[in-house]
Amino acid sequence: MGRSLQRKMNVSCELSGEEQREILDAAMQAGHILLENGAEIFRVEETIDRICHYYGIESGNAFVLSNGIFITSGNEREEIFAKVQHIPVSGVHLNRVAAVNQLSREIVEGRYTIGEVRERLDEIRVMPGKTKTMQILASGVGSACFCMLFGGNFMDSAAAFVSGVLLYFYVLYISGPHLSKIVGNIGGGALVTFLCSVMYLLSVGQHLNFMIIGSIMPLVPGVAFTNAIRDIADGDYISGSVRMLDALLVFFCIAMGVGLVFSLFRGLTGGVML
Repeated sequence: MGRSLQRKMNVSCELSGEEQREILDAAMQAGHILLENGAEIFRVEETIDRICHYYGIESGNAFVLSNGIFITSGNEREEIFAKVQHIPVSGVHLNRVAAVNQLSREIVEGRYTIGEVRERLDEIRVMPGKTKTMQILASGVGSACFCMLFGGNFMDSAAAFVSGVLLYFYVLYISGPHLSKIVGNIGGGALVTFLCSVMYLLSVGQHLNFMIIGSIMPLVPGVAFTNAIRDIADGDYISGSVRMLDALLVFFCIAMGVGLVFSLFRGLTGGVML
């Protein structure tokens, strides 16, 4: 611990302008990975500050929003630095968030030079997520389990499993690559409702409401909604409001897709299903 502290003091006194920029770029990259993959605002700011302070940047200051990071530094002993990065609101990859968190702890323990930190961050950025096969199966199993949790029976859960599997085929191969977020979520809600309604009419399941509720769950942005509440609770009202609006938009689009298909089937069946 004493050697780590001495090293930190020496770095603080000997930093060149190029070294300062490298440290701040690494801090920005770590924050970018966290924010891009679903981390909370306070976690991003804390990680940036931790990296800057450990490597001797005393005047570093980070301002983080839900889709952007602003970093500045500079005083009488440090060169002036300012950088802004835009980070679009995207999906959640908690394995990358966990990897950056672990890296920040190891940095404070003195395990990495700043060059090694940059290399490790590059590795984390390209860290593969779950395979498509696993995501599809997880969607099916999750849909079946939620259906059972909400009160469905075995046949309802089996129908929800099939619907959840087909839903994630749609998400991975049609909605994600080719459709906007709004259209994709409307289509996802409509697809789930259509599949469950057809299976219900074929007597595959007995409780249409539980089948649809369970099958829709893979589309629900639970992490984004939870992070929005946490950001608002931490006083990050702008970022929390943006994330909350994004989550509510998804809820609205799913409900619109469900309502469109219900209206269609009501017209075709004369309201028998409902």
